[in-house]
Amino acid sequence: MNQQKLIDTARMLVAGDKGLLAMDESNPTCNKRFAALGIPQTEEARRAWRELIVTTPGLGECISGAILYDETIRQQKKDGTPFVKVITKSGIISGIKVDSGAKDMAGHPGEKITEGLDGLRDRLAEYFQMGARFAKWRAVIAIGDGIPSRGCIEANAQALARYAALCQEAGIVPVVEPEVLMDGGHTLEQCRKVTEKVLHTVFSHLYTQRVMLEGMLLKPNMVLPGLSCPKQETVDEVADATVRCLKRAVPAAVPGIAFLSGGQSGELASARLNAMNVRFKSRLPWALAFSFARAVQQPALEIWQGKEANVSAAQQALVHRARCNRAARRGEYNAAMERT
Repeated sequence: MNQQKLIDTARMLVAGDKGLLAMDESNPTCNKRFAALGIPQTEEARRAWRELIVTTPGLGECISGAILYDETIRQQKKDGTPFVKVITKSGIISGIKVDSGAKDMAGHPGEKITEGLDGLRDRLAEYFQMGARFAKWRAVIAIGDGIPSRGCIEANAQALARYAALCQEAGIVPVVEPEVLMDGGHTLEQCRKVTEKVLHTVFSHLYTQRVMLEGMLLKPNMVLPGLSCPKQETVDEVADATVRCLKRAVPAAVPGIAFLSGGQSGELASARLNAMNVRFKSRLPWALAFSFARAVQQPALEIWQGKEANVSAAQQALVHRARCNRAARRGEYNAAMERT
């Protein structure tokens, strides 16, 4: 493990007011989104969509790293150029999703455990050879009647820590993603309490597994009320609750926090990130960045519709959302940007 290279890569991923583009949807998830828009659910359609993303002009001005899926990291442009080569040429660092998904947790109804540790050391070595320099593992925590349980939080935190240690051994920066889901009727305060508890547990396990905090990134949820909660707090209230939670739970040694969008609209995700940076940026030990998937991709996907004639317009929509998020990192995003 080259500690300095890990530290340098982690810092590069949150440098220049840029963020991460999560394009690591599994094939079933990608197919589901295609089906909703009448796009063929084929390997070639997925390849064409990903080529549209990685060849978007100007993407590297706003995006520092792209998280790929196993199929994606092995794919090429129509002319035979590997996607990783295209991404690198754009000044973007290639990353890879390495978990194998959240499965029902035995003995814990309504809760999930993320699998994928078996064989991970060998897979990381292969991904490193293919050009990946950071990785992602997502744990899923639901809020509901009697959940999350201590057993679920502990098991997922331990898996995240073991994954992170294996990544660093392989020379790969781990992006640690404990996601407290937006689904449900829970309040903002309930989400804050659960998120804080989850983060404390995750960092306790990271410490136990000797993970170097300077060579990792955190990818958490924002602190939000559940989607069906009758009270939906303002953008500033969400920003305050989120930062207060993070200050209590995330060590200063971590170089950056890159939020997941978790189903938020692109505009709302940008506005909330912007509010955090406007109100707190100068007083925080870590960078507040983004690692959005749907909140960047969805408008472009709806324009593309699987048609070659729509590629340019879709790319413009994609880079627009990336630029909005870079502005949010600077505290310069506003609603007028959505009309330009």
